[in-house]
Amino acid sequence: MRADLEIIREWIQPNSRLLDLGCGEGELLEYLIKEKQVKGYGIEINPDNITSCIEKGVNVIEKDIDKGLVSIRDGSFDTVVMSHALQTMHRPDLIVEEMLRIGKECIVTFPNFAHWRVRSYLSARGKMPVSKFLSYTWYNTPNIHFFTFKDFEELCVERNIHILDRTVVDHEHRHRWWIHLWPNMLGEIAIYRITR
Repeated sequence: MRADLEIIREWIQPNSRLLDLGCGEGELLEYLIKEKQVKGYGIEINPDNITSCIEKGVNVIEKDIDKGLVSIRDGSFDTVVMSHALQTMHRPDLIVEEMLRIGKECIVTFPNFAHWRVRSYLSARGKMPVSKFLSYTWYNTPNIHFFTFKDFEELCVERNIHILDRTVVDHEHRHRWWIHLWPNMLGEIAIYRITR
């Protein structure tokens, strides 16, 4: 399992109701259904990923998250997860609001575009960074919103969203003691657990 999913699974309660937005191949849901007996659903748009979910026995709905989640009732889930997809949404602020409408708690992960490598690459080369972790060029990247931990936390304050937990890790999803000294500069990936 991807290392960020290992972190997320610790925050999921056994026997809870879970919705995984942009669930990919259903790796997290498959694990949580087996190991924590969650009642889970995934939402995914990629047909190949949907096929993988079905092969794993994961309940998946084909849907474009950017078009909204209005068909899902308020408070339908205990937890709503979105891993490494918030920055690809046209209106991430509205997606977060929708997640909090349908779930008691939400978990979001995203890359930190204020990381020192991104800053130095942009400063030294004068163009958008391309790296192993951010492997797309400016014209073909799925990342359409470049935001930082500080930006996300300001959104939480503006929208009266309470941050329950925050974990900041490197690009391999490892905890490093020095990241916590200056998370917005040294952290590459954020994992937030939020609620109203």
